[in-house]
Amino acid sequence: MAEPACPQKAPYALELAPGDYWWCACGLSKKQPFCDGSHKGSEFSPVKFTLAESEKKWLCGCKRTKNPPFCDGMHKSL
Repeated sequence: MAEPACPQKAPYALELAPGDYWWCACGLSKKQPFCDGSHKGSEFSPVKFTLAESEKKWLCGCKRTKNPPFCDGMHKSL
């Protein structure tokens, strides 16, 4: 399996409204941390997640998390 690109070595701390979101797993999106379709033609697929209410979330920026799309601290070992 190919390694995803690492757009940043820190999480994206975001206040998100209720709704569906697609987290970029390839690291190539120009709209980080969300998918813009840059993965097309690769082995990567975006990760969908849904929020029922407004919440602050820390989304993985290094694309190495074991709990996508949420940061698990893996960036500290890069």
